[in-house]
Amino acid sequence: MRFSALDRQEIIEKLEAETYDVVVIGGGITGAGIALDASQRGMKVALVEMQDFAAGTSSRSTKLIHGGLRYLKQLQISVVRNSGRERAVVYENGPHVTTPEWMLLPLHKGGTFGPFSTSIGLMMYDFLAGVKRDERRTMLSREETIKKAPLVKQEGLIGAGYYVEYRTDDARLTIEVMKKAIELGATVLNYAKATRFLYDDKNRVSGIEATDLVTDHAFTIKAKKVINATGPWVDEMRKLDRGKANNKHLRLTKGIHLVVDQAHFPLKQAVYFDTENDKRMIFAVPRDGKTYIGTTDTVYEADKAHPIATAADRDYILDAVNYMFPTIKLGKEHIESSWAGIRPLIWEEGKNPSEISRKDEIWESDTGLLTIAGGKLTGYRHMAEEIVDRLSDVLKRDYNLSFAGCRTKHLPVSGGDVGGSAQFPAYVKAQTQYGIDAGLNEAESHFIARYYGTNSKILFDHFKENPYQDTPELSRLTALRLWYALNYEGILYPDDFLIRRTGNLFFNIDAVKREKHAVIAKMAEAFAWDEEQKQAMEARVDQYIADTAAFPVL
Repeated sequence: MRFSALDRQEIIEKLEAETYDVVVIGGGITGAGIALDASQRGMKVALVEMQDFAAGTSSRSTKLIHGGLRYLKQLQISVVRNSGRERAVVYENGPHVTTPEWMLLPLHKGGTFGPFSTSIGLMMYDFLAGVKRDERRTMLSREETIKKAPLVKQEGLIGAGYYVEYRTDDARLTIEVMKKAIELGATVLNYAKATRFLYDDKNRVSGIEATDLVTDHAFTIKAKKVINATGPWVDEMRKLDRGKANNKHLRLTKGIHLVVDQAHFPLKQAVYFDTENDKRMIFAVPRDGKTYIGTTDTVYEADKAHPIATAADRDYILDAVNYMFPTIKLGKEHIESSWAGIRPLIWEEGKNPSEISRKDEIWESDTGLLTIAGGKLTGYRHMAEEIVDRLSDVLKRDYNLSFAGCRTKHLPVSGGDVGGSAQFPAYVKAQTQYGIDAGLNEAESHFIARYYGTNSKILFDHFKENPYQDTPELSRLTALRLWYALNYEGILYPDDFLIRRTGNLFFNIDAVKREKHAVIAKMAEAFAWDEEQKQAMEARVDQYIADTAAFPVL
């Protein structure tokens, strides 16, 4: 099913012309999940996002679907149970964007975790999260730990806990959820900013006014209900509402990650370790020939749209790595790229700042505006279920409309309909051969089958009819992926493709530097950009590249 910015005007005209059951503001993983859940229940759904889909927090996380082991230490049992069980749901519904990742938790004398408490904690974790038998935790001896992770600090090493989390590409997960929502009837638009609310004669929210940020054209979207799912911008949207706000607000914290080549940090096993001084927990995760490390947790009050890692953030991570992995001697010269993301946490006036909540909450103003705040990537589907249940009740109460219940627990996202994780390897094998028959080599075919799941057939069929050739400026694989992103993944700007549809800015920055001109040239052909627009796009991409290694001193 086509989803393209080339149809942008038609999409806007549709948004203007129709009346929706709900308009969702925010195109991150939360908004995408809401759009999918509401659409599958039969609701008529519109969604707008002022940046690209997943451009905020939803492309800037640790890229793990995890159960929150640290919450167990804080005795947040319900959080651990809910998020732990959701891991497997997310995995089964999209095995092409999520994969199990065995995590090693090293235990040192005087460290945050001791062997007994870790063993009990991980056993509780398995129980609460309903972990599959073959993925349940085990405790490793010192010798077994060194064998699995020889780079880990051996001084004071007692052993390790060994358990499963799930690694994902957060931006890809978001776009696959969004594509599924569109398939089920949702009308969505990126680079469209909600600027004010519309009200009926009873002072109830009845839609929004939005501005197309490409043309500055303002248009209205009529809807029975509006959901504010804007993440870090939740409070800004609430201020636009006439309704009386509650006494809860967001407190934003920033987390950053560094990416280095495995030549400098040859990690073969994901490790979850504590820092030397403040005992914060840090992840180090191998991925596609790179190792990425994070995260920090600092109060953030700067530009929400463009957070970047500072020199202090960088040095904190480097110090943590060199403490736990003393032989690698990682320096700032080894960093290839970085990213920074913002956590929207909930703080209630009158409470101690230490009581900031990481849970999600739903608020309804006296004008009927529904807001969902807080939460995390792992729980996106469950969060969507909660607020669409609430939405369904409200539509029943105010309009006497009835809708089906939630069915997303066993609903594959776009590309994920492969018969579940157990059937995915066989699917990839068969589809790899399909790609080879279409004219691609085995490595290219395997990558596409693994990356795009059941949507890979679209790419293979197109290549068979339009066989691209490798050039020094652009590989045929990138050219094929760009064609797909232009026609089926709603990209409008080159960074949409280079960052969020491929992840290359973070994990293959050399390819971005090598191919950016050709990517922009191809997009210029599609969108009829003139020379001035092409130069603006070059500057835009160059700025993103610079931001990955800027590390300003503040």
